[in-house]
Amino acid sequence: MNNENLYWLMALASRRQHGATVFERPGDEQNWTYQDLESLTGRLAGRLISLDVEPGDRILVQVEKSPEAVALYLACLQVGAVFVPINTAYTDPEVDYFLLDAQPRLFVCRDAAGAADTSGVKARLPALNDNCQVLTLSDSGGGSLLADLPDTPRSEICLRRGDDLAAILYTSGTTGRSKGAMLSHSNLAISAVMLIDAWGWRSDDVLLHALPIFHVHGLFVALHCALLTGTRMIFLASFNAEEMVAQLPRATVMMGVPTFYTRMLGVAGLSQSASSNMRLFISGSAPLTEQTFAEWEARTGHRILERYGMSETMMNTSNPLVGERVPGTVGFPLPGVLTRIADDAGQELAAGEVGTLEVKGPNVFSGYWRMPEKTAAEFRPDGYFITGDLASQDNHGRITLVGRAKDLVISGGYNVYPKEVERLLDALPGVKESAVIGVPHEDFGEAVVAVLVAEGQPVADAEVAAALDGQLARFKQPKKICHVEELPRNAMGKVQKKQLRETFAELFISGKS
Repeated sequence: MNNENLYWLMALASRRQHGATVFERPGDEQNWTYQDLESLTGRLAGRLISLDVEPGDRILVQVEKSPEAVALYLACLQVGAVFVPINTAYTDPEVDYFLLDAQPRLFVCRDAAGAADTSGVKARLPALNDNCQVLTLSDSGGGSLLADLPDTPRSEICLRRGDDLAAILYTSGTTGRSKGAMLSHSNLAISAVMLIDAWGWRSDDVLLHALPIFHVHGLFVALHCALLTGTRMIFLASFNAEEMVAQLPRATVMMGVPTFYTRMLGVAGLSQSASSNMRLFISGSAPLTEQTFAEWEARTGHRILERYGMSETMMNTSNPLVGERVPGTVGFPLPGVLTRIADDAGQELAAGEVGTLEVKGPNVFSGYWRMPEKTAAEFRPDGYFITGDLASQDNHGRITLVGRAKDLVISGGYNVYPKEVERLLDALPGVKESAVIGVPHEDFGEAVVAVLVAEGQPVADAEVAAALDGQLARFKQPKKICHVEELPRNAMGKVQKKQLRETFAELFISGKS
């Protein structure tokens, strides 16, 4: 059979570009070439084989962003192992959950402070796989994983079918224990090819990469687009607004979360001249406000391309490369991706109605690791995956998200979609950003609460009420306005509304309102 291992495609691109730069890191004296990356990948593949890693074994990875970390990911693909990246911010108790759930053959962590002591990990986790080894990898290229690399890179690429497991990505677990989304080689390959075509990837593109690589955005969207086309990356260890603006003249494509864009707008050097070499700014992982969209266009002359995806599906939709990019929308389904807006029973709704977005296509994962009941509950009998995102779709197919189903506020029996209220709040003078949540209320079941971050002094409640009056039905208008210095976010910039609901849960409890 043909080898459908994703790394086989990457190796083809790499060998066409051997002497070309893959990673350019400001401050480093020497760039990484594709040949350098392929060589280290092959040596790491040999190291994994020497550690008795077999096809299908899970490799749990919690390391800082570096070229070596990318090579480790590619080596896992090369030998047929399953790559399982986790957030570098997770604490030991959180990591323990992933170790016990994934039962990895190898755990690669970021430093040797007790973590490299296999006996210590196993003493803490007696149910851990007896064969699990623990090694380290630092962001500067050190660590025990690299200590005994073979001199000769391994060239053999493990034979894999398209439906063989390539990676497990754990979801954030905000509504329960984290779920491991199982992604196959074909899921990853097909999704990347769709995006390369949709975004018109060119051989001379230079990607400004400041995203973490433990998440679908930085790992499977940004890296794959570059590696499968053999293009260069300006590879930043982390996001810094001033550094990003400084690098724009040397890049052509940037991918970021909305926080990147809002913070870069605060840098004086951001201008049309600084962005003159750029051809595409892409935003995702969280909603982009219409205000940020408009201000970015005014400052740079570029309209941000917003798209929509998730861990279980990679990318589902995108605003067009050529054509109207409508602020507040996530565009059209990508080629090969089927979408529908459905009610709770899975019946498709008419254009313009709000319901749950469901998707189907070769980008959609096969299910949740060791959770068959949860997997069955999230798929319709006809194969559509229930995303949990509330949305509407117009007659042309353009999709607008209005929030997560779990964030829907039901006040007095009426549905309130947070995004509708947030758009009006974000447009108010003096409001930097907002989050609308529902909290318990003895009369209404839930009350609408607006949490605001001000540009300077907090906006008076009366001003907010006056601005919304006549713009929203009374039941949609906030019954309370709360002011915070910043909204809680996860590593990808998503507002953590569950945390806000917990913070303000007692607002309407008798004697505390």
